[in-house]
Amino acid sequence: MTNTVNDANDANAAVTAPAADIEFLSAYDQGFARVAAVTLPVVPVDPAANAAAIIEQARTLADDGVCLAAFPELCLTGYAIDDLLLSDVLLSDVLTAIETLRAASAGLLPALVVGAPLRLGDRLYNCALVIQGGRVRGVAPKSYLPTYREFYEKRHFAPGDALPAGVESIELPGVRGGSGSTESADGTEPVARVPFGANLLFEVDDVAGLTFHVEVCEDMWVPVPPSAVAALAGATVLVNLSGSPITVGRAEDRELLARSSSARGLAAYVYAAAGQGESSTDLAWDGQTLVYENGELLGSTERFPDGPRATVVDVDIEGLRAERLRQGTFADNARTLSAPVAGSPAAATTFTDPAAFRRIRIGAADLAAPRTDIGLRRRVDRFPFVPDDPARLAQDCYEAYNIQVAALVQRLGAIGNPKIVIGVSGGLDSTHALIVAARAMDLLGRPRSDIHAITMPGFATSAGTRRNAEDLAVGLGCTFEELDIRATATQMLTEMGHPYGEYARTGVLPEGVSERELYDVTFENVQAGLRTDFLFRIANHRGGIVLGTGDLSELALGWCTFGVGDQMAHYGVNAGIPKTLIQHLIRWVVAEGLFDDAVGRTLLSILDTEISPELVPAEAGGAIQSTQAKIGPYALQDFTLWHVLRRGSRPSRIAFLAHQAWADAQSGDWPEGLPQAEKVAYDLPEIRRWLELFHRRFFTNQFKRSTLPNGPKVVAGGSLSPRGDWRMPSDAAATAWLAELERNVPRA
Repeated sequence: MTNTVNDANDANAAVTAPAADIEFLSAYDQGFARVAAVTLPVVPVDPAANAAAIIEQARTLADDGVCLAAFPELCLTGYAIDDLLLSDVLLSDVLTAIETLRAASAGLLPALVVGAPLRLGDRLYNCALVIQGGRVRGVAPKSYLPTYREFYEKRHFAPGDALPAGVESIELPGVRGGSGSTESADGTEPVARVPFGANLLFEVDDVAGLTFHVEVCEDMWVPVPPSAVAALAGATVLVNLSGSPITVGRAEDRELLARSSSARGLAAYVYAAAGQGESSTDLAWDGQTLVYENGELLGSTERFPDGPRATVVDVDIEGLRAERLRQGTFADNARTLSAPVAGSPAAATTFTDPAAFRRIRIGAADLAAPRTDIGLRRRVDRFPFVPDDPARLAQDCYEAYNIQVAALVQRLGAIGNPKIVIGVSGGLDSTHALIVAARAMDLLGRPRSDIHAITMPGFATSAGTRRNAEDLAVGLGCTFEELDIRATATQMLTEMGHPYGEYARTGVLPEGVSERELYDVTFENVQAGLRTDFLFRIANHRGGIVLGTGDLSELALGWCTFGVGDQMAHYGVNAGIPKTLIQHLIRWVVAEGLFDDAVGRTLLSILDTEISPELVPAEAGGAIQSTQAKIGPYALQDFTLWHVLRRGSRPSRIAFLAHQAWADAQSGDWPEGLPQAEKVAYDLPEIRRWLELFHRRFFTNQFKRSTLPNGPKVVAGGSLSPRGDWRMPSDAAATAWLAELERNVPRA
């Protein structure tokens, strides 16, 4: 495996760029938004005390860089106060508490989402208020009121999905700073008039893409929650203020619903439930808080806490927008639901139409997120293709291996069940392809001897890899043979006038030729090409197909010889598998005992072998040719590959995430079974170096991927097949990406 492009001649080699347009270490500049889900002890029917507690938490959260904080349902009064909700005294105190919060918010960063009962006409509504920058920005009433089992909310509240005709705002007597402010009839107090409805979206100008929607408790338990339509309308963060008394198993149900809402809505779901202080007359409370993002749990707090707790995380707004851009059916669903239906009202008055949501801007002058290094409050996977959780890793390996096996079984059956011809080197890729082929033969009821495993030693083949190749093939029961290519390669190099021909004849370096020039890319590719040429001709001769061994990482980096090398095969069984996953797949096969102990020992020996194409003889000191020394650590390059394929991320963002993930080898999680020697740290200059090389090679080697043979997609991160996940022209240049890297990623 080697390269057919000379990096030194890359037309993109010299790039100049203007000054940086982002602060590299700023989480906000890198597309994240810090949010909090908060629970805190409530004092029943004491809005003033509860407002003071909220303000205390808000100050702490502001110091932490939080721009959005959600508190529990009815947190200004307490949820479990029954008919006291209808008290004039209490409702008056609620308005006073709201004014206190409003005034305090003028000097605080976060948008505060708090729960309170509010009166509109002759009905009471269970509401979530958005308070920020000295203003009540809007009020979202609870749409669905539970009146079953322990719940009796319709005794007190009116549903927010059935507002009186024409109602789009609510007046808050005694509160200043609404979107429209008036005075009471006698001119003695202010009256804030603010947007009111379940179809409000709050857009934060200073945080690109941060648009949030608020729903209340039961709203998320119905088949089509308001937040589902809000996501289609553009909300990237969905907030739920919850009372939700706890019973056995309910916490798991909440997690399921929040996770599902975030996954289907391609959004973050911020959930805050009531806890300490609520009445224990008939119920108990656990104060659960959590945040999910696109189906993944970002954080949660302990349940049944003593005192306030906050789940504070950084939501990947830029990543969510990237997912929505790629999943076109998301916007299609919004369009369908926005289409007018015969006989329906001209405009929706609640949340049933994504096109009818009202947008409320929170200007940059009011909420200015910090553009400093506040860290990153989320876990960044070092190995996005390889889960850290052992159970999930085992599940992924099971699925990946069986995807490959099933695909190969299907292909063999569709073309008349030919024999398999495969070149085995004793390296990771050919090893994995061989154990996939062996399993496929088992499922087809065919003898493994129908696999012709051929090792083809070249000028740098080591005794160890040669032995492992034979032990594995023989141990599996394949037809094994050796075909030494050195003589043929020497003849080809001689006839084409390469200096190695003279060196082979005389044993002396030709005059003016260095050892580096002797072992050049031609020297490497002659060997790679001969191996593939022999395999194809042997397959012709024996009625077989050539099973490709090249992996996804090599395709991304162009680390494969085009046409007559390992870029070409009749079927590329590894084309959807990144290098960082292959070693875990092999380890899983051993752990599962899919083959006998002797084969298992050989597989473990192969795992301990340095990754090398073995095309250039070892240096004088005995150091063998190292793939990763040439094209970078696969750990870093697969990290970049995932973020390019799945998100289309800009280089500076990838560098920022890699810096967060890899700066400290002593902290964070590692995949189970990863050798200790591979648990290393990378500093920013090294990350930058290999990120630049990735983009240069990724663009200049697209022509190899444009003619890729068939092979199964395996990982959700994507594939590089032109018939699958990835299409780009072969003559596109990396200029803009390299300029962005130069502009925004420090060199030290």
